[in-house]
Amino acid sequence: MQPALFTTGLSLALLGGLSGCELVDGTAARSVGFEPGYLSIETRLLDDDLVNFMVEMTGARTKADVADYAKCAAAQYALIRGYGFARHVRTKVEENDGIWRGDAVYTVSASLPRGFLTLDAEVVVENCKDDGIPTI
Repeated sequence: MQPALFTTGLSLALLGGLSGCELVDGTAARSVGFEPGYLSIETRLLDDDLVNFMVEMTGARTKADVADYAKCAAAQYALIRGYGFARHVRTKVEENDGIWRGDAVYTVSASLPRGFLTLDAEVVVENCKDDGIPTI
C-alpha cells in the first residue's frame, strides 16, 4: 500500500498557494506572469529629514508592489544621505491606464526612529536587489 502524499485539506491549500510561483535561479520564488516595469523615481526633500518619493511603474499586481518600489527608493536615499534608517509616514497609490503611481513620505535618520514602520536601510536595499526592484 502506497502512502498518500497529501491527506489534509490544509496540505492541498498550501500546495495550491504555491502553484503561482516558480523558482528563479534556484534562490527566490516569484509570481508567474509578474513583469513589472519600473519607470521613474522622483525625490522631493520636504524638510531636513522628511522626504517625498514619487514612483511610477507598470505591471503592478496590487498597491503593495508600488509601495515596495517606493520603500526601496526611500531605503537607498537614506543610505546616500549617510543615514541608516527610514520610517514610513504614508503612501498613496493610484492606477490610471495601466500606469501605477505612488506618492510616499518617509523620514530618514541616523538612529533607529520611534514607531512601528521603521526600515533598516541596508537590509531593505539588499532585499530590493534580491527581488529585482531598482532603487535610486
